Amino acid sequence: MLADDDPRWRLDPPAQAAAACAGGAAVVQLRAKRTGDREALRWAREIRACTRDAGVLFIVNDRFDLALLCEADGVHLGQDDLPPARLPASARARLLVGRSTHTLEQARVARAEEVDYAAFGPVFGTASKDSPYAPRGLALLAEAARAVAPLPLAISTVRHSGLFIVTAHGSAGFCLNARARSDVWSAPSFAANSFASMFGMTSATRACSAAVMPPM
Repeated sequence: MLADDDPRWRLDPPAQAAAACAGGAAVVQLRAKRTGDREALRWAREIRACTRDAGVLFIVNDRFDLALLCEADGVHLGQDDLPPARLPASARARLLVGRSTHTLEQARVARAEEVDYAAFGPVFGTASKDSPYAPRGLALLAEAARAVAPLPLAISTVRHSGLFIVTAHGSAGFCLNARARSDVWSAPSFAANSFASMFGMTSATRACSAAVMPPM
């Protein structure tokens, strides 16, 4: 579940994360692109405490320094972030590393970067952030899954109706935004529980989370 600082969202990131943990999310990722470092670190530490209590994996977007300071489990790096190979050895030893990809070439490069998992998208498009990439579609998702194998591949922005479709096309996991929305999004905890229950019935069975989560 993505805990985001977008001002359109009803809850702040720690509240989003708490609701996601209550709903059964396997992973919480903090994205704080509009917030100063002091506030972002405070949020990260609150989320770390919540996810640790719940036995949930915690990933920080973009910033390996914040991830280390709050004792997160990992960092997720975009294409414009520090390349995985430039992470200090001490940080790489402590953190799981994920990589965003948007093209097949980026997916192939990610496989060689020794990251722990890759994300591909947007598959269906996204309203949670501005993206220069048009929707990639299911055919490219399937090709990307083959390109990064054996790494687990995750996607974002999926609805109930698309969950079984994306897992059938090679996605081992997915990321949801914790904001309230018109369908199942009356509460983030309900959204997390609803999707986690459905994903548990697929053959993937949270394979992406299991593949990158160390024993707790």
